[in-house]
Amino acid sequence: MNITRQTQDDRLIIFLEGKLDTVTAPQLDAELRAAFEDRSVVEVDMEKLAYISSAGLRVLHSTHKRLKSTGKRLVISHASGMVLDVFESTGFASFLELI
Repeated sequence: MNITRQTQDDRLIIFLEGKLDTVTAPQLDAELRAAFEDRSVVEVDMEKLAYISSAGLRVLHSTHKRLKSTGKRLVISHASGMVLDVFESTGFASFLELI
């Protein structure tokens, strides 16, 4: 998986490309842990994400909880139909901010 970062004001945008699975989830987790401390909004752009596994969902869930506990937001943008289906079938669509 390829991860790139961009900042806009108090927002950090993380672009994902490829597969978010057991192998790549720790890489995203490390990126998110390092990034969220100095931004009020962390956006994960999933336009080029081809696959997400339960390991990827766990990273998003723990990041959402960490950010929410400090008054910050995790936003998911440009999720494909497949990723949205996963979010809906797992209940993640009910608590993640999807744009």
